[in-house]
Amino acid sequence: MKILRLGVGLLAAASLMTSCGNSGTKNKNGTEGALTKNAAEQVYIAPGEHDDYYAFISGGYSGNLLVYGLPSGRMFKEIPVFSQFPTSGYGYSEETKPMFNTSYGFIPWGDAHHPDISQTNGVMDGRWVFINENNTPRIARVDLTTFETAEIIEVPNSAGNHSSSFITENTEYVVAGTRFSVPVPQRDISIKDYKGEFKGALSFIGVDQETGRMEIDFQLLMPGFNYDLSHPGRDKSHGWFFFTTYNTEEANTLLEVNASQNDKDFIAAVNWKKIEEYVKNGGGKMMPAEYAHNVYDHHTHTATSTMKNEVRVIDPTEVPGAVYFLPTPKSPHGCDVSPDGEYIVGNGKLSTDLTVHSFTKMIDAIENKKFDGEAYGIPILNFDDIHAGSVKKAGLGPLHTEFDDKGNAYTTFFISSEVVKWELGTWEVKDRKPTYYSVGHLTIPGGNSREPDGKYMFAMNKITKDRYLPVGPELEHSAQLYDISGEKMELILDFPTHGEPHYAAAIKADVVKGNSLEIYDLEDNKHEYAIKSEGEARVERNGNEVHIYMSTIRSHFAPDNIEGIKVGDKVYFHVTNLEQDFDVPHGFAMIGQNNSELLIMPGQTKTTTWNPKKVGVWPFYCTDFCSALHQEMQGYIRVSPKDSDIELTWSLGDDE
Repeated sequence: MKILRLGVGLLAAASLMTSCGNSGTKNKNGTEGALTKNAAEQVYIAPGEHDDYYAFISGGYSGNLLVYGLPSGRMFKEIPVFSQFPTSGYGYSEETKPMFNTSYGFIPWGDAHHPDISQTNGVMDGRWVFINENNTPRIARVDLTTFETAEIIEVPNSAGNHSSSFITENTEYVVAGTRFSVPVPQRDISIKDYKGEFKGALSFIGVDQETGRMEIDFQLLMPGFNYDLSHPGRDKSHGWFFFTTYNTEEANTLLEVNASQNDKDFIAAVNWKKIEEYVKNGGGKMMPAEYAHNVYDHHTHTATSTMKNEVRVIDPTEVPGAVYFLPTPKSPHGCDVSPDGEYIVGNGKLSTDLTVHSFTKMIDAIENKKFDGEAYGIPILNFDDIHAGSVKKAGLGPLHTEFDDKGNAYTTFFISSEVVKWELGTWEVKDRKPTYYSVGHLTIPGGNSREPDGKYMFAMNKITKDRYLPVGPELEHSAQLYDISGEKMELILDFPTHGEPHYAAAIKADVVKGNSLEIYDLEDNKHEYAIKSEGEARVERNGNEVHIYMSTIRSHFAPDNIEGIKVGDKVYFHVTNLEQDFDVPHGFAMIGQNNSELLIMPGQTKTTTWNPKKVGVWPFYCTDFCSALHQEMQGYIRVSPKDSDIELTWSLGDDE
């Protein structure tokens, strides 16, 4: 009887698989294609096969960047950026501690929001990912050959670095706009004097085209509004940058009421090409400003931190034609630019309509001086003269828009928990699908570029509720993947995301994966304490500092027994992984370590410290399972009293 039931079950499963895989069937829209498959088939990646896309999803208050595959929704890596990460020792090792230096001191956490991928000619080139830190204003650059954080620069005169990090079409600039306007320069001033006294800094950070190295070129000191989000112009609007603003009322208390009074706020249109020329001719002034610039060197495997002391600031009224305000209803949040650069979409959180401005009309209005007054010397364009159209009553709580390759736009609605598809030019709603629940950002691979992809879109939701197994009051957030290749969107996958993702950037995997580094060449290791063979392993004392030059290789440490360490010493373990095979890291952990383990990649050197506090014999071991004899990969350190005269010795494989 059991055999019969099993046979019936297998027959039913085979029938189901056959019908689902029938390419001759049509979906509910009457068309053939991806939607003829069931959801499981669409997201299934067979063992050993690769996803079609990388998705780089912000980790929100985790401070890190998460790497997922699409369409599978599998998480491949958590890249530590603004927060210490004990898994690898990032922010704990002596080499990476400088990455967390700021003008406020050592800040070991961050609030990561908006990643963006480097571009060439408006197309994602897969070299670097830039991401902002909201709380302690910083921008980081992640190198996509190593998938490691290579650089972090602090942004002075800023607070709440939210309107970032978005890049221009050839990665000329990474741009960072302040959410909170503050006194510039900072000083002791009454908060009640906010209006007219506070400034909003828009920072344009230059990027070296060969190395990716960042430098702040200039800061535009704007009126004291809140600068929410931004995007670059592209194609015909290349050379411009667009920022949403709210609190044009310049309120300083109970903003949910007092910053919602005006019928329209602004999108600030900034002609950065004009300002760039102004700066090249000596324009602007240097202002004292303390900020940290931290850079990680992949040859020395070490970060350095430099404290800068000035920045160039620009008064927008001194550069005629550089900045204009585009009236936009009401408290706009998202600010998104169509692939051809013609349309600027402003999503007013308190408006049921989506407002779309025309770049062509904007230029015409500027040339013909069709102004409707000014704000702090900055011309305000007339709404009707720049308005391209509105998507009427599309939903409740519009936030963010991205684009496909067929002339459609997709907008998230936080309050009504849905994604709405509409057509550029006609402003007609084509489709809507619910999300679960309270969606924030959405991402289409290439959706923030000249060449968006029209296959997938995924929404990042703020509330999970009943989507996953319950795990107490704190739940991971929910991402949902939609097939957008047909006329109608189709929800095909839920997958959890860590922290609170805000934005994400996605790119075709083939652009990135071929450039991925597999190992560090041991011969290129320029670390100050690197060793290239076991024969160089040694232990040296300098006062109460002890430096252990240690190597790892399957499956032992050299040295593995050390004596002569004393209570009160500060012990430095400089550990070099001698492996030169792909995917053979080694770990290192010492009992009583007060920081974290190390995870050392092939050919890499990392340093950790240990302060022995107790007399005894204490073990260390490899934390990363590296071979069949991983358990045997260990050693001992003998710790003697502080006044001991035991000689410093070390050994490996000595006869007992």
